Amino acid sequence: MLVIGLTGSIATGKSTVSSLLSSPPYSLPVIDADLLARKVVEPGTAGYNAIVSYFGPTTPDLLVPSGPDMPENGPTGKGRPLNRPALGRRVFGDSPEVRKDRARLNSIVHPAVRKAMALAVLKAYVKGYRAVVLDIPLLFESQLDKFCGTVLVVGVKDPKVQMERLRARDPHLSQEDAENRVRSQGDVREKAERALERGEGRGCVVWNDGDKRELEEQVRRVFWQGVVEKYSPKWWAWFLWMCPPAAVVSALWNYWANLRVDRRWREKKEAERAKL
Repeated sequence: MLVIGLTGSIATGKSTVSSLLSSPPYSLPVIDADLLARKVVEPGTAGYNAIVSYFGPTTPDLLVPSGPDMPENGPTGKGRPLNRPALGRRVFGDSPEVRKDRARLNSIVHPAVRKAMALAVLKAYVKGYRAVVLDIPLLFESQLDKFCGTVLVVGVKDPKVQMERLRARDPHLSQEDAENRVRSQGDVREKAERALERGEGRGCVVWNDGDKRELEEQVRRVFWQGVVEKYSPKWWAWFLWMCPPAAVVSALWNYWANLRVDRRWREKKEAERAKL
């Protein structure tokens, strides 16, 4: 089974591509990291308790306010849900304090999400799917790209297009808030470069500076036909499903190959910084 890592940045069209891949003619299962991240911090979970313990004392509005529609102990009696805009203000930005808070939040959420994703991938394999999509905004940053057979980056070449789309989608965001959110997810053009560094068939980029029809055509021609059909044919998926040991060997080989790519990428960036 081919594990596809789907990533991009905020307002580049990643969610649109995720929706395309989950619909006919592709009909692939999509494991959404954002949805899992919400589930692992629902009231009563270990993640929720850790966030409240760390951020609660210094964030008075961390939880949704109680009121007629929100009991003091929440709808389930396990606590009021997290107030995501308030939490977002603590972790979106570039200051040392914000980076520290973001690292702490990631250390709480990421391990729980990884566990949930691993179980979801295993279920997809058992059900005999040809491929599964891991929809992860911070795919490279969380180092989950090492577990993917191929990576698809959805990007925009013009940063102004990205900012305009974000402000149109979320008009409540100030210019500063929008810039902080874009910055927190990294430069999508660098992600595109990193995907292509993986080599043909293992990394792919679709550019979404045009309309939805152009994006759909790129997904079909550049990604599906140019990567999936060419490098992961149906017979190979069936063979791995019928022979689990071969699937394990294939996964280990992919992981080893991705470690080599990651090392080469880091050495390249270190050499570029040394020239500055």
